[in-house]
Amino acid sequence: MTSIHRYLAEEVALDHTDGLISRREAMRRLALLGLSLTAASSLLAACSSDGDTTASPSPTQSGTSPTASPPAATTEAVTFAGPEGQTLHGAWAAAKDPRGAVLVIHENRGLTDHIRTVAGRLAMSGYSALALDLLSEEGGTSSFSDSAAATAALGRVPQQRFVADMRAAVGELGRRETHKLGVVGFCFGGGMVWTLLAAGEPRLSAAVPFYGPLPDGADFSRSRAAVLAIYAERDARVNASRDTATAALRAAEVTHEVVTFPDADHAFFNDTGQRYNATAASAAYQRVLDWFGRYLA
Repeated sequence: MTSIHRYLAEEVALDHTDGLISRREAMRRLALLGLSLTAASSLLAACSSDGDTTASPSPTQSGTSPTASPPAATTEAVTFAGPEGQTLHGAWAAAKDPRGAVLVIHENRGLTDHIRTVAGRLAMSGYSALALDLLSEEGGTSSFSDSAAATAALGRVPQQRFVADMRAAVGELGRRETHKLGVVGFCFGGGMVWTLLAAGEPRLSAAVPFYGPLPDGADFSRSRAAVLAIYAERDARVNASRDTATAALRAAEVTHEVVTFPDADHAFFNDTGQRYNATAASAAYQRVLDWFGRYLA
């Protein structure tokens, strides 16, 4: 089992532990990921036994936001050439007076309306944005029957293809905008940001991984992007690699800042999810804009 495949399976198990999905649904999703009945049962049992380290969703969820959500520009569906000439899909939002351009990497459900909205928010904030669909070669996220099937498909993609597709998207972003380039990703997408940095993508000036799993043996010595790493206090599983990520950034002498938001859980930025924390999301978005303002503008 690859590190990404293991991460996707653990996400399902922790959703069950937190009471977000039933055991039956968890078993269905784990089966889609290729786990046997025995392996799935063992994973659920292991995560349940660690349940004291995982809190239930924060009380500051959607509907309690102290401020209105940031406005979002409308995105348009776009296609562009992949690394081997195949067609890649994405959602594009152009800023009226761009100060930079940002690649947006989705969560483990693929390119959803929420991620399109993130690209639209960035555009309204002055950063043209391209949200890449990492399931393009499977027909796109919309071709799957449900989010669990999309997640399972992501688990079957080799990491080198993810890197190649993201690099192609960075190229497309640079073709559309002449400004400095950045990247932001969430959950699975945060892990993809770490992966792209470890691959030494040279065209990035700034990167923001949100609570993303760190690739095994991550080495950022070939990256020069300024990294704002965002974590959530209650996200024990991803936080287990936070110190390793910090050490790797220091060893590479990369400009970086590591921020952990109090009383927030994994996926707290997603305002369509059950772990949404409006206070933390608002503060995190401002930190992102400040970071891009410093290193892209």
